[in-house]
Amino acid sequence: MTYARSIIAGRIPSGKYLKAACQRHIDDLKESRNKKFKYRFDPVRAHRICKFAEGMVHVRGKWAKRVIGNPNANKIRLEDWQCFFFCVLFGWLEKRTLNRRFKKAYSEIPRKNAKSTMASIIGNYMFLADGEEGAEVYSGATKEKQAFEVFKPSRLMILKAPGLKQYFEVAVGIKNMAITGTASKYEPLVGDPGEGSSPSCAIIDEYHEHKTAKLYDAMDTGMGARDQPLLFVITTAGDNIAGPCYAMRDDMVKLIKGVEGFVDEECFVFICTIDKEDNWEDFEVWKKANPNYGVSVNKEYLQRQHATAMRSARKRNVLICRHLNIWKRTRTAWMDIRAYRACKNEQLKLEDFRGCQCWIGLDLASKVDIAAMRFLFRRPIDEAREGLEFKYIGFGKYYLPEETIEQPDNEHYREWREKGFITETDGAIIDFEVIQEDLKWACKTFDVESVGYDPYQATEFSTRMMKENIPMVEVGATVKNFSEPMKKLEAQVISGLYEHNGDPVQTWQMTNVVAKIDAKDNIYPRKEFEKNKIDGVVAEIMAMNRATLAPEKAVSVYESRGLRSL
Repeated sequence: MTYARSIIAGRIPSGKYLKAACQRHIDDLKESRNKKFKYRFDPVRAHRICKFAEGMVHVRGKWAKRVIGNPNANKIRLEDWQCFFFCVLFGWLEKRTLNRRFKKAYSEIPRKNAKSTMASIIGNYMFLADGEEGAEVYSGATKEKQAFEVFKPSRLMILKAPGLKQYFEVAVGIKNMAITGTASKYEPLVGDPGEGSSPSCAIIDEYHEHKTAKLYDAMDTGMGARDQPLLFVITTAGDNIAGPCYAMRDDMVKLIKGVEGFVDEECFVFICTIDKEDNWEDFEVWKKANPNYGVSVNKEYLQRQHATAMRSARKRNVLICRHLNIWKRTRTAWMDIRAYRACKNEQLKLEDFRGCQCWIGLDLASKVDIAAMRFLFRRPIDEAREGLEFKYIGFGKYYLPEETIEQPDNEHYREWREKGFITETDGAIIDFEVIQEDLKWACKTFDVESVGYDPYQATEFSTRMMKENIPMVEVGATVKNFSEPMKKLEAQVISGLYEHNGDPVQTWQMTNVVAKIDAKDNIYPRKEFEKNKIDGVVAEIMAMNRATLAPEKAVSVYESRGLRSL
């Protein structure tokens, strides 16, 4: 608790993600007093893992040297941040079962911060002291050498502690360790564990090097019979932003930031990096990303890495990636999500804009994916600021087929469906007739100036709607059509001249948009992963395209206030 409070108070240099992890622990301690909260913190279990860790010995570098007359000279001594890490991961329990709360952990720590040592300690604890009959612990990787990066120190720790080896009756081999009495084993693994395996702990080191999620998924699915397994990912940042690690990291960031729809009470997230607004050229910033600064990461070493990054453009990206945990990305996040959230007004209701001037954007995507309809209203402001004469108000409707919603990985869709933010249509594909009826209702309810749509996937739909006298207008997905309205929407949000009702589906999609920028400073919305949907944002940009091309129109006092016309 002392470490967490020091981080929150700024007494220890840290980035916002580490602060969020500490704040989560503090908030959960308060919440655990509530009978409805499923978890509680057990100081005894937390102390147990720390005591176990400090019973291990260093096996590399200067700390591994034995000193005559001082048998504890090479013993591991945990730093405060490591105590926090171990205590949170192992100290939180389910109130009902007393099993460990956290079944998964994602840890992103820069190089030289003893992350492999910590992983080796966890591997040994899960193998020897977790109380799991028939424990199966795997150090998994894509290459044998990497798989041994965690297993080898674990093995040497046990060999250098003969009392521990004898007490648990451990048979130590070159490529595995076993305890006959409990049928437990610990071994490195390249590939998947195979049929019949039931991992109680799987450690995946340097996940950023994995090209696919095959190993992770195999470990995960193999844990189904365990009551309190641990799937532990430990990595540094990398350059494969199309790989499974960056996709996982994207979800972990959303979880720790509290993005609605991304809740996992049994996943622990620990990310050490600098913040977006930090200047990497300032050496003081480097301390924020390196929790073991002054210990395994000594000042002189880090200063040399910093100096090299300053003078060598060729080496800069690699060093910033390794020591600051900055992923090497080719695109940048578009929307300032904090500014977007600040535009939330939960009092807004779509039906209160009856009769108001309206522009609609429609992205039908595919019939098995999200289809989005965004409504954009505007009202004059008293004094124009920086050429922005209107305040815009956005609402959305979203459609998904039942089969997509019910897929195991789509828990967030099911939550939003239950709350009324997503409309479910029967079967395996979206029923466009449901969207047609909603569009016809909208045109009867609001003063719809035009409906912008991408002709891709919507030709037949638009033809039917035009026969209903609905003002359909093609807005092809081109830089010409999207760049200016995208910039306009961003400017409105940053200036506080935009409002939304807190719709979590659209907020999630906003976090998924990255901006592709060309040589002429044009921007275009993209997504980095297929799972990261942005259909609602695309629909909103289409609506803004139509609204920005529309002439100013006199409005009633009711409409200017966003009230129902009388």
